[in-house]
Amino acid sequence: LGLGLGGLGFHQQLKWPTKLFFACPSYKLDWAWVCWVGSYHIPTSIGNLTMLSEVYLSANKFEGSIPLTLRYCTQMQSFSVSDNNLSGDIPNQTFGHLDGLINLDLSNNSFTGSIPSEFGNFKHLSILYLSANKLSGEIPIELGVCLALAELVLGRNFFSGSIPSFLGSLISLEILDLSHNNFSSTIPRELEKLILLNTLDLSFNHLYGEVPVGGVFKNITAFSLIGNKDLCGGIPQLKLAACSRSPSKKHNRSLKNKVILIIVIGGVLISFIGSISIFYLRKKPKKLCSSLSLQNKYLGVSYGQLHEATDGFSSSNLVGTGSFGSVYKGILLHFERPIAVKVLNLERRGASKSFKAECKALGKIKHPNLLNILTYCSSVDYNGEDFKAIVFEFMPNGSLDSLLHSNEHRESRNINLNLLQRLNIALDVALALEYLHRDSEQAVIHCDIKPSNVLLDDDIVAHLGDFGLARLLHGDMGRANRDQVSSSAVKGTIGYIPLEYGAGGPVSPQGDIYSYGILLLEMLTGMKPTDSMFGEGLSLHNFCKRAIPEGIIEIVDSFLVMSFVEERRDVMQQKNIEDNIRECLVSFARIGVACSAEFPAQRMCIKDVIMELLAIKQKLPR
Repeated sequence: LGLGLGGLGFHQQLKWPTKLFFACPSYKLDWAWVCWVGSYHIPTSIGNLTMLSEVYLSANKFEGSIPLTLRYCTQMQSFSVSDNNLSGDIPNQTFGHLDGLINLDLSNNSFTGSIPSEFGNFKHLSILYLSANKLSGEIPIELGVCLALAELVLGRNFFSGSIPSFLGSLISLEILDLSHNNFSSTIPRELEKLILLNTLDLSFNHLYGEVPVGGVFKNITAFSLIGNKDLCGGIPQLKLAACSRSPSKKHNRSLKNKVILIIVIGGVLISFIGSISIFYLRKKPKKLCSSLSLQNKYLGVSYGQLHEATDGFSSSNLVGTGSFGSVYKGILLHFERPIAVKVLNLERRGASKSFKAECKALGKIKHPNLLNILTYCSSVDYNGEDFKAIVFEFMPNGSLDSLLHSNEHRESRNINLNLLQRLNIALDVALALEYLHRDSEQAVIHCDIKPSNVLLDDDIVAHLGDFGLARLLHGDMGRANRDQVSSSAVKGTIGYIPLEYGAGGPVSPQGDIYSYGILLLEMLTGMKPTDSMFGEGLSLHNFCKRAIPEGIIEIVDSFLVMSFVEERRDVMQQKNIEDNIRECLVSFARIGVACSAEFPAQRMCIKDVIMELLAIKQKLPR
């Protein structure tokens, strides 16, 4: 019996088995033979199978990346995708949630990047195979807490740096393979202490110095060191040269050069910092802007530096205005890329409170789809007046609002967002909201989701910004009292404020979901919720709801359909493209309508939004 699972959307209520085998040839279950016959991409719908404990997708032809929705399979104990054609980074946002994993096999693929630090969550991990990929960087120290690890296989990658001594604390380790990498260090003696270690492969690296003689190093058949030219000592069977008591001239010279270099660089830095300090101490104001945190690698900057960076906050560098101030583009000495300086209008009521809220919200959170705050400033200007500003990364492609509605902006940037780009932006914002509501140390309610607060970088990746109205929530998200934060003082943006806020209801994650739903419908139609045609019972929500499904083409931005028809005219028939796009547009509209439902309890949860968007993305023509 063959069972094809490709492209199906399973629901949690169904009684699916806790083990699924997708490998070919098929593996036998108690009740069926299961063989993968669908798409070569791992479907996003796998995230619906939240009770899965074991998944084996090995020895197939899967391509693309591991779907983010796998994070919802929190019962996962074994996951294997070895011997496929998967690529991209190993997703932090996925495996960081699977803290019950015992076996993980990602070997023989084309994964890039580094080992995620979130692997330190795997307290029960016994087997980790990452060999034969294109991984790089150093072995993260977080792996040192995986005390149950018995087999660690990282061979045939591009790892570098030192072999970490913390590996000696992995008392359960039996197999360690670091071969065919770029490690350059001595062999840590801590490995001698691993009494269960019976297989050690450190071959073909750049190791040097003395080979230990205890533990696994006693047995010549238990370890391999070939391909390392500068080793010495060890057991006699290795037939290595004896180690000199003092380090080799080569390493002495290297150490001496490093010491000299450090001294020279240190002297230059001290002189530079001294000169800068003297220069700015002579200028007014003398007060430096506060740095965001002690961990921020950038020093605080003065009002004078920001003034110079933005050419005196000139109108030519003005890139936008927000609820409580203006944003200027600038160039700052210690920053590699252009910056955006948000200057608060302190005469505006609530501006100072907004400044504190935004700094507090952004100071403890970090996500690739949130606007990265670099530092902030609370000082005085040249006239002795209070001055407050926040410094962000500059987003070259401006805001989503400017690209959706400003013809002048579109022409100057030559950007018209197609359906795939808008879908990716919607997904980016959804991932940011999921992090804010559930994943950050202290949950944050944004309170002002709208296109002008969604900023786009060089690659049209969306970053959610402007946390001036944000509210911090404490405790467990699952508790009812968590949502009881009064919205009486919340002033969002007309058209995006959920109905319950207007009635004095509590601030909640569902309020952000409502605003997000309106944002999706605006992306779909190109129409603002405050458009003159809306009123007297007709809203953007109702306008789109009535058009589903038959009238969808009549309400969407015509560019969404025409871009695919023009780009793919030579690939497939126009009618087939339109049918495919129509289906995707209907699904997109349904999400927007469901998120912007009148009552909070009726709105989609952000987890389901992400899964639905990923499913739409897979259906789009490539």
